[in-house]
Amino acid sequence: MSLRRLVTSCVLAAIALLAAAPAGAQPPLPGERIASGVSAAGTSLAGLTLEEAAARLNEIHGHRLENGLVTVQAADITWTFKTADAAVQFDELHSAKRALYAGRVAQGRPVDVRLAVSYAKDPVEQFAARIDKRLRRPPRDSRLKISLRKVRVTHSRRGRDINQRALAKSVAARLTNPSLNRVLKPRLISVKPKVTANQLRRSSTVITIDQRTFRLRLFKQLKVVKSYRVAVGQPQYPTPRGLFSITNKQVNPVWSVPNSPWAGELAGTTVTGPGNPLKARWMGITGSVGIHGTGEGGSIGTRASHGCIRMHVSDVIALFRRVPVGTPVLIR
Repeated sequence: MSLRRLVTSCVLAAIALLAAAPAGAQPPLPGERIASGVSAAGTSLAGLTLEEAAARLNEIHGHRLENGLVTVQAADITWTFKTADAAVQFDELHSAKRALYAGRVAQGRPVDVRLAVSYAKDPVEQFAARIDKRLRRPPRDSRLKISLRKVRVTHSRRGRDINQRALAKSVAARLTNPSLNRVLKPRLISVKPKVTANQLRRSSTVITIDQRTFRLRLFKQLKVVKSYRVAVGQPQYPTPRGLFSITNKQVNPVWSVPNSPWAGELAGTTVTGPGNPLKARWMGITGSVGIHGTGEGGSIGTRASHGCIRMHVSDVIALFRRVPVGTPVLIR
C-alpha cells in the first residue's frame, strides 16, 4: 500500500469509527472478527478482523473500482469511461465495518453488504448524454410535395433513441459494484414518425391554382378529383404566389373592405347584401386574399380581381364542402 493511501486509510478509519456504526450499536471491539456467512460485493470476509477485511477488499476490488473502465456498445460504436474520471473513491475500511455490523445482526445467516464507494455524478451524466446525442436520430415525417398538376408524398423514416437516464444509472451502478458486468449494451429504441405516407395519402386534400391557365385543381388522396375555371388578380393587384393554406371559411361572408386606394369610399367599411362582391362562400388564404364566389360570371378566366380567386357561385359552393381548414393551397 502506498504512503498516500496509508495516510488516507488512517484518516478514513478515524471517520468510519465514528460514523459507520448503526444507531445504538456498540463500536467494534479490539480483535473482533466478522461473523461467518458475511461477504461484501461477493467477497467472503468471514473470520477476518476489520483491518484484514479492509486489506482483502482493497486487494480484490480497489484497483478495479478506482482505475477501471466501463464500456458501452451500441450501433457498432464503442465508448469507454474511466472510473477515475468520476473521481471514484473506495472506502475499504468503511465497507469492512458494514460487514462487521451486518454479521452481528444476521446471527449466522448469509449476508452480502454493499461496498462504500463515492463518485462524482456529473461526469457520468455527461458521458450518458454524449452517447445519447451520438445515437439519437429523430424520426422523419412524410411530407406533401406539391406542384400545379401533381401531388406526391415523401417517405417517412423511423427515428432512434436510447434511455439516457437509464444508461447513466447503469454506468453509476458499475462504479460502485465491481461484481456487475462492465460492458453495457443499451437497448436502441425505435421512434415512430408522427405522419406516414399512408396517412397522408388517405387524408390529404390539396388545392393548386394555375394563374396562367386560370385553373383551380382539387386533389383528394393525391389525385385530381375536380378542376374549375377561376379569375385571378389584375396585373396591378396581383394574386400572391407561393404555398399557403385555407385559414378560415365563411358561409355568406361579410366583406371587410381593405384600406386600399382602389376601394375608394368603401375603404375600411363592411359590406353586406346585394352589393357584396363576395358571393355565397369564402375561403381565406392569406391576408385579405381568399377564394370566393362572384356575381360577375364573365370575369372567370381573366385577370379581374384585386388579388382574390373568383369562382362561379355553384362551383365555390361545391368546393367549400370538400375543403377543410388547413388545406394546402399552391398558387403559381
